[in-house]
Amino acid sequence: MSTPSGTEGARPGPGLDAVMSERRQLINLAYRLLGSLADAEDAVQETYARWYGLTPQQQQAIENPAAWLTTVASRICLNVLASARARRETYVGQWIPEPLPDPGEWPGGRPGPAADPADRVTLDESVSMAFLVVLESMTPAERVAFILHDVFGYPFAEVAGIVGRTPAACRQLASSARHRIRAAQPAAAPATGQAGIVRAFKQAWEAKDITALIGLLDPDATVIADGGGLATAALSPIEGAGQIARYLAGLARAAPGAVTFVERTVNGQPGLVAQLDGVTATVFAFEVAAGRISRIWAVRNPDKLRPWLTS
Repeated sequence: MSTPSGTEGARPGPGLDAVMSERRQLINLAYRLLGSLADAEDAVQETYARWYGLTPQQQQAIENPAAWLTTVASRICLNVLASARARRETYVGQWIPEPLPDPGEWPGGRPGPAADPADRVTLDESVSMAFLVVLESMTPAERVAFILHDVFGYPFAEVAGIVGRTPAACRQLASSARHRIRAAQPAAAPATGQAGIVRAFKQAWEAKDITALIGLLDPDATVIADGGGLATAALSPIEGAGQIARYLAGLARAAPGAVTFVERTVNGQPGLVAQLDGVTATVFAFEVAAGRISRIWAVRNPDKLRPWLTS
């Protein structure tokens, strides 16, 4: 095999290795900052485009490529978050973060369309749907400061350079974000206990058993659905155990026989997937507290279900 002139025996240098090895870390960071895998991939792609837009001399002058990439990706995400607020004012219905399957549960046992193992998001408590929803209530600066410091362990001196605030201001931003998290999230149920409740919920829903559904729901439970104008979904939250149970039973009666419910891991927590003729139509994430379901998030927007679909 011939080699282009001047590249005989050429091998990627340590700098290139260091740059490319950061891709998964950047995807993990960007997803937590943006709540969307598609937007995270775009942000990371833009980050690499800026790196390769530098001259070789400029690249060599960067002592820590990983830190440079993190800074650039975080700033891109900060800009995206600022513009997202305006975009979501015109979003049809409720906006829910994009749900992700467990890495071992990709359809067909492999990544979804155009996905790469380096794009897999590590699932932990910092990507549970309940956690991501709270992040959506934060200002862009709060979210970036909190995620960088509390989740990824960056010192406030480095966070300050990214956010454009003083270290003291970033410390206050992170503190405010922590307060939001504590105020909004009840004590999480163990995954094993939550799985049993979700399974019982599935069985009650399939049986259209309103009494059983009410017993599994917190009296003040809420269902939030996201169709994005591309799939039918409730435009406003549905509140109260009785109203939710009747609503879900009605959906079950109206649903065609080809709809099946499958227990799946959603953002690291037990969840459900509704499939129509074997194709994912809705992903359900749950918040369970004190042995009952307090929140249900139903994502129906097909643009947010890409990781759940086979190629």
